[in-house]
Amino acid sequence: MKTKAILGCTLTVVALALSSSAFAEVKIALVAKSLGNGFFEAANVGAQEAAKELGDVTVIYTGPTTTTAEAQIEVLNGLIAQGVDAIAISANDPDALVPVLKKAMQRGIKVVSWDSGVAKEGRQIHLNPSNNALIGETNVKLAADALKALNVEKGDVAILSATPTSTNQNIWIAEMKKVLPKYPAVNLVTVAYGDDLSDKSYRETVGLLKSYPDLKVIVSPSSVGIVAAAQAVKDQGKIGKVYVTGLGLPSEMAGAVKSGASKSFAIWNPIDLGYAATYLADDLVKGTATKTEASMGKLGKVKLDADGSGAMAEPFVYDASNIDKFSKIF
Repeated sequence: MKTKAILGCTLTVVALALSSSAFAEVKIALVAKSLGNGFFEAANVGAQEAAKELGDVTVIYTGPTTTTAEAQIEVLNGLIAQGVDAIAISANDPDALVPVLKKAMQRGIKVVSWDSGVAKEGRQIHLNPSNNALIGETNVKLAADALKALNVEKGDVAILSATPTSTNQNIWIAEMKKVLPKYPAVNLVTVAYGDDLSDKSYRETVGLLKSYPDLKVIVSPSSVGIVAAAQAVKDQGKIGKVYVTGLGLPSEMAGAVKSGASKSFAIWNPIDLGYAATYLADDLVKGTATKTEASMGKLGKVKLDADGSGAMAEPFVYDASNIDKFSKIF
């Protein structure tokens, strides 16, 4: 009887151990380019929604206070020491983060890059918010539409980007330049950098307006830059003479559309982006992702290419006809 009792207790302990390991909490770090950025705050809303759906996932939302690779590396070293199960990061630099993320993967931490990618050696999956070529062309088309609204046959256009090393910004700018021959009205004069900082983006915009007196459109593929540029155009008394467009959040751009500083702009849903990145990270941790596809939860599956990259959705254009509706959402 004693043997049976001991055996029964042993089996119970093993069962409990297996049960607790099967339902062990998965810790996923969602790493922003910088904290205090509305785009990444919205992405965190989606990440927390995914964690709630999954049930056994905790999302740690973090990031540096400055948009530099060095600051992100410090954050990543802390997460590695903490022993998270996965890191989902929007990178400030595609190459500088590779060594620290390699160290993470060597310790069994799964790595997903999203929004702004890491070189393939430093991650397992990259989630583009949309097709890069389409994002590039959308930005140029928005500029051409703005010139048309100003009744300008051909006009000077400037790009206000984030940092010079920002992966996604550089790819989109390259794609914009490729399609310029299709839009002869757009005369690209320069690319400026606001480093994803409101005050610097504002100063850069003021500088552009002074350096290029015939400037008609400023395109900012940065959600921080576009808001700052619109404010600078308003403050400089250029409404009706210069339009600001690019990629921005409806909640942050509603005032610019209503003031006339911006005619239209585009963005995908950052809430969905954070949601999808969290599901992808969880899929890697649980070993259910494959080399060709991975789960984005209710958003379906993302198809992955040979480099492990996939795209979520097409950008959507916002203007006076729909800004009030969407500004209440994100």
